[in-house]
Amino acid sequence: MTTSALRLGINIDHVATVRNARGGLLPDPVRAAKLSEKAGADGITAHLREDRRHILDTDIERLSSEIPLPLNFEMAATPEMVEIAVRTRPHAACIVPEKREERTTEGGLDARGQYNHLQPIVARLRDAGARVSLFIEPDEAQLEAAMRLGAPVVELHTGRYCDLVNDSETRQAAHELNRLRDAARLGSAMGLEIHAGHGIAFDTVTRIAEIPEIVELNIGHFLVGEAIFIGLEGAIREMRRLMDEARAGAR
Repeated sequence: MTTSALRLGINIDHVATVRNARGGLLPDPVRAAKLSEKAGADGITAHLREDRRHILDTDIERLSSEIPLPLNFEMAATPEMVEIAVRTRPHAACIVPEKREERTTEGGLDARGQYNHLQPIVARLRDAGARVSLFIEPDEAQLEAAMRLGAPVVELHTGRYCDLVNDSETRQAAHELNRLRDAARLGSAMGLEIHAGHGIAFDTVTRIAEIPEIVELNIGHFLVGEAIFIGLEGAIREMRRLMDEARAGAR
């Protein structure tokens, strides 16, 4: 297949985490979104959680009105979040699993096991004009469920691969990378658009970016952390460079 260009979506959740730790207005996640655009981002991702631990409703409203880049609205499959998505009409709505006690999203959505629950939600979001994405594990059964649900996009969970690389578990990391490759190939053959994200850093992005079927990466926490040392623009530009070099080398 012809290797396409690779888009970069920046998740700004943890700019809001820092703001909320003290209260007040700073640092401003909308300013972070504008800097992301300047640095070469193709889209902005924001996860409005049930407990509002980072992104707030007002952030979503401002991002929708002030940022020209496409907004990827990460959301749990709850009536409240569906209503917010329908009202704000983001470019994309990515359904993710959400547990009140977790620090961050842990693992992919069980699209197969929650099929009956997800079916009317996906239909309503699509009717409202949102491009629905499901954040899933790189697994054939989950890809098939996404197809049957009518979600045009899946985002493959890369967290396990990235954790294994960080733990120097080379053999297991290679196995997980092959799972991502196989799922991307299969999903693309099914007609799904393939995205990937979670836990990606400078030392893990290359192998993921080399997978030709993946058309978009969504990266947040690492870049916000790296911004402490080299600035947000610098961190995004370096990630963009690594992605582009990897994709060019895969052609």
